[in-house]
Amino acid sequence: MLDTAPVREYLLALQQSIIGTMEADEGRPFVSDRWEREPGGRLEGDGWSRLVEGGRLLERGGCNFSHVRGRALPPSATQHRPQLAGAAFEAIGVSLVFHPRNPHVPTVHMNVRMFAARPADGDPVVWFGGGMDLTPYYGVEEDAVHFHRTVRDALAPFGADKYPRFKRWCDEYFFLKHRNEPRGVGGVFFDDFDELGFERSFAMLRAVGDAFLPAWLPIAQRRREQPWGERERDFQCYRRGRYVEFNLVFDRGTLFGLQSGGRTESILMSMPPEVRWRYDWQPAPGTPEARLYTDFLRPREWAEGPHAPPPAPAEPGVPA
Repeated sequence: MLDTAPVREYLLALQQSIIGTMEADEGRPFVSDRWEREPGGRLEGDGWSRLVEGGRLLERGGCNFSHVRGRALPPSATQHRPQLAGAAFEAIGVSLVFHPRNPHVPTVHMNVRMFAARPADGDPVVWFGGGMDLTPYYGVEEDAVHFHRTVRDALAPFGADKYPRFKRWCDEYFFLKHRNEPRGVGGVFFDDFDELGFERSFAMLRAVGDAFLPAWLPIAQRRREQPWGERERDFQCYRRGRYVEFNLVFDRGTLFGLQSGGRTESILMSMPPEVRWRYDWQPAPGTPEARLYTDFLRPREWAEGPHAPPPAPAEPGVPA
C-alpha cells in the first residue's frame, strides 16, 4: 500500500512556509479556511485554503492545500493515461496564485501535486506534476531572466534535460489557442511524471516547490513601489482577462477540480479580483503596453540572458 504521508507532510510545510513569509510581508494574517469532506461522498478528504484580499502587496492571493480521494478519475486527469479511466484515485497538492496590486509586479502561479490511481486489477500508479509561471503586465527582462534561472538551477540536479524540456512544455501549455498568444513569459511545467522513480521524482517536486519564493519574491520586492496610475491599472485589468480565459477554458487543474466535484470556492480562488474586457483592443505602437506583446509574449530562452535567440523548434513527440 502506498504511503502518502511524506508527501502530505511536505506540502503542508510548503504552504506554511509561503504563507508565513507573505503574512510577515503583508503585516496581517491570511484568511484560514480548513475544510473536510463527509465520508461516503463523491470525494473524501480535507484541505486548507489560505488567502488574502486587499493586501498591501497582494490585491488577491491564495495558497491551497488539498488531499482528496475519489472513486473514479475524471477525464482531465486521464487524457495522457487512458488506461486509468474509471480508476479510484488519491490526489495531494498545493496550488498558488498571487495577483499583486501594483501593475508592475507580475502575477505568479505555482502548483505541485501527486496523483495515485488504483486500478481494480493492478498495483497503484503514481505520478507527479507541477511547475510555476510568471505573467507580467509590464515586462522587465531582468525579472524574466531571474525567474527562469532560479527554476533552471532548482532542476539541474535531476538532469540537464529537465529545465529545457519543462520550459518548452510550459510555453506550450500556458498558451491561449483562441488568441494565438502566450499567457506570460512562462517558467516550467511538467505532468504525469514518474520516470525517476518515486523517491527522485518526489525530490524533484520538492525542489520546484522550494524554488517558488526565491524565484518570485525578489521580483515583487523590486517592483512593488514603482509608481502607477489609471493607465497602468486599466491595462493590468485588461490583461487579467487573459488569465481568466485560460483558467476556465484550458487549465487541467481547474477542470479536474470542477469535474471531480471539488470545492468551488477553493478552485476559483485563482481568479483575479477585478478584470476588464474590451472589444478588439490593440495597444498603440511604441508604448510600454505594446512592448509586452512584441518583446515578452513570445517564447524566448530567458535563462540564457535577455537577448538570447528564440528556441529551436520543438522535437516531435514532446508532450504539450
